[in-house]
Amino acid sequence: MNIDTSFNVYSDTPKGRDPDSHSPTLRNYHKFLWSKKLPNGLLFKLDETIPMRLHHKSDLGEFVLSSDSIAHTYSNIKSTTNIVKKIDTKELEKFVSLCSTIGGYIIFPSERINNQMTINGARGVNKKIRDRFDLTLECIRRYYIKEDSPLNETFKRYKQFFNLFESFQGYVDFFLLQDLVSNDYSSIKYFIPFKSFENYPLPNDIEEYKQYKYNLSNFVLARSQRMNNLDK
Repeated sequence: MNIDTSFNVYSDTPKGRDPDSHSPTLRNYHKFLWSKKLPNGLLFKLDETIPMRLHHKSDLGEFVLSSDSIAHTYSNIKSTTNIVKKIDTKELEKFVSLCSTIGGYIIFPSERINNQMTINGARGVNKKIRDRFDLTLECIRRYYIKEDSPLNETFKRYKQFFNLFESFQGYVDFFLLQDLVSNDYSSIKYFIPFKSFENYPLPNDIEEYKQYKYNLSNFVLARSQRMNNLDK
C-alpha cells in the first residue's frame, strides 16, 4: 500500500462526521501501518471485521481499536478563541490541514472496561491533559516506569494493550513517536513548556500558541516522514 501522508482525512469523511470513525482512508492507513511485528517478534495483525473499528485476535488477546487524533489545533474551542483569532487565516488553515493527515493520528483501545472511560475519552475530559498528546505520552512514560499521572488509573484498565509493547521505548518505536522523546527515551519533547500537571495545559497567549503550533507541526511532519520510510 502507498500512503499519502499529505492526504486530509476529512476529504473522504461525510460532512459532519468524525474521520476517526468515518474516513475509510484513515482506517486503511492505520491497518497498514500498525499491522506489524511487536517487540516480542509476534505479528499484530489488524482486520476490519468490526464496522468503523480495527480488530485483532490471537494468542496475544483480543483488541478492538479506534483512531484518535493526536494533533489538536484548539482552533474551535472557547478556551483559546481569543488567542487563535490572532493567527493569520491562511496560516491557521495550513496548520489545521497538516494536523488532519495520518501523521496526526494514532490508535487506542475503544471498548469500555467496567463501563468506565476509554483512553481517548479520559485524556480529552481530564482538565490536566485536555487532549494534548505530549502530555498523554508523558503519562504513558510514567505508566511504564510505575509512576503516577492523571491518566494512570485509565491506563491500568488497559494493561493488556500496553503489555504488547513491553516498555515505553517499545511503545514509542512501534507507533513512530521517536521525534517526541529524547534520544534515551527518558523525557518528552513538550510542545510548550511543562512543569507539572498542576499547570494549565493549553497555550496561555499568542506566543505560546505559536510555539505550540511550530513544535506540533514539526512533530507531525517528522512522524509522516517515518511513515514514508517504514520498511514493511
